[in-house]
Amino acid sequence: MYYIGIDLGGTNIAVGIVDENYKIVIKGSVPTRAERPGEEVIKDMAELCAKLVNDAGLTFDDIIYAGIASPGTVNPETGYIDYANNLNFKLFPIAEMLMSHIPLKKVYVENDANAAAKGEAVAGAAKGVKSAVMVTLGTGVGGGIIIDGNIYYGFNHAGGELGHFVIEYNGRPCTCGRKGCWEAYSSATGLINMTREKIEQCKESCRETLMHEIVENEGKVSGKTAFAAMKKGDTAGAEVVDMYINYLACGIANIITTFMPEVIVIGGGICHEGDNLLNPLNEKINRILYENSSLSRPVIKTAELGNDAGIIGAAVLGL
Repeated sequence: MYYIGIDLGGTNIAVGIVDENYKIVIKGSVPTRAERPGEEVIKDMAELCAKLVNDAGLTFDDIIYAGIASPGTVNPETGYIDYANNLNFKLFPIAEMLMSHIPLKKVYVENDANAAAKGEAVAGAAKGVKSAVMVTLGTGVGGGIIIDGNIYYGFNHAGGELGHFVIEYNGRPCTCGRKGCWEAYSSATGLINMTREKIEQCKESCRETLMHEIVENEGKVSGKTAFAAMKKGDTAGAEVVDMYINYLACGIANIITTFMPEVIVIGGGICHEGDNLLNPLNEKINRILYENSSLSRPVIKTAELGNDAGIIGAAVLGL
């Protein structure tokens, strides 16, 4: 049995054929060129699907279904992308349109964060558990909630926006228009902003920090800057990392208190810091959790599917 997984992004369309063991048999990508009409984007998507099926030595009779992981507000029941601000889609019938180009039996459509959570629940770090929450730390903070093996997205399919609960009233401005959202502190963008602020403070106070040197060598401030400085013994870098993990722990503790899932999966580039992130994160969460008894606690893991999370997540949407 084979499934097609489609990861629709603002920059690229990535497509893979996934087998019954959730392994990618073949994959490829084409530029999205998101400024174009949606019909043109779907035509390129369909052509890539057809090419990969042919290159894999298969036919569409071998494909059980296709799944599409898309940014924005998605309605899985209608197969519409209701709105995606980085794509030219509004009330867009993406499932129906894809099926008009290639002979698919069924097309499932889901928000990309939800699809990634489903992928981790079926084939990744949360495999075998009934309840899990995935948090993706990227430009923003994405969230996906799995309850009894199913994606939870609210009555209007717009729930699960975990990055936009407030952890500091009237705090940092968020791109959503509110202030103090968790995303403004715990995203890679939030970490970069904290790093820049600390570097400026060090300049103003004539305090030495290795972060200056790292930024000069790399040409920019990144989510790795403070961690890299901390690993070399830099105290200013360590202060940034500590502050960042404090905010991250606050949000994850809120998620645990609300959902008490068996597993919390952290994805995004920051999770590559491994124990430098997870060990202090677990310590801080254990100190601030509402329930401090000996009850079993959710396990915090880093995501396992990596850059293929969108493809595999989309491919398991029908399971």
